Amino acid sequence: MEGEAVEQGGEAAGLDGEVEAGRQGAGALGLRQDAVDQLTRQGARKKWPEARPAAPPGGLELFGGTAELEQDAESGGWRWVGVGADGVRGAADCGYPTKEEAAARAGAFLGEHAAP
Repeated sequence: MEGEAVEQGGEAAGLDGEVEAGRQGAGALGLRQDAVDQLTRQGARKKWPEARPAAPPGGLELFGGTAELEQDAESGGWRWVGVGADGVRGAADCGYPTKEEAAARAGAFLGEHAAP
């Protein structure tokens, strides 16, 4: 969309080629340029779900503890493993559908095990 900044790192970089291919294909079909410009990363993900690159693992440092987030290659679910500031270790007992949900659960764990 006009005026919208496009990230060039991580997930965005993996979809840029697919979006450009979609724009070229749409142009070849005679679609107007403004309609072609309405293609978004979200729309591209819906049209080409297999093109989504694996998200990089991430980490959290909160309340004096740390947690690592990982995406399972087979299921696509997210898990976390962490150590609270009080030394208590914890891990997700299931895979979460999004990285954000796994991060929120890990953050709650770290908050519960903050340094006294």
